[in-house]
Amino acid sequence: MSTSITLDHFKHSEDYTDYAAGQVVFRVGDPDSVMYGVKSGEVEIYFNDRLMETVGPGGIIGEKSLVDDYPHTTTAIAKTDCQLVLVDEEKFLFLVHETPTFAIKVMRIMAARTRAIMRATFP
Repeated sequence: MSTSITLDHFKHSEDYTDYAAGQVVFRVGDPDSVMYGVKSGEVEIYFNDRLMETVGPGGIIGEKSLVDDYPHTTTAIAKTDCQLVLVDEEKFLFLVHETPTFAIKVMRIMAARTRAIMRATFP
């Protein structure tokens, strides 16, 4: 599964964290209240040890935990060396305020991922 929605909001960010290929970004059950924007590289998302999606530049991961402040329900692992922009609630609200379409794009990504997991779990 791959979401076709990409966000240009992170490509020029100077505030990012480097992850090496194979490094775990987060695991199922990890508490976290941020989402991550992929500035460069690729990150794989796993649900029940099944690869669900590879997210590249312009994509986001961990958005559900930012929105509902619950632990992660998936595991994210850097497929390649990558740079990820951490988006906390304050930054998220700023992005929504400055670019209202940002929120609908995030919701569309969440919906697509939820549907993919439902299809994989209940074929």
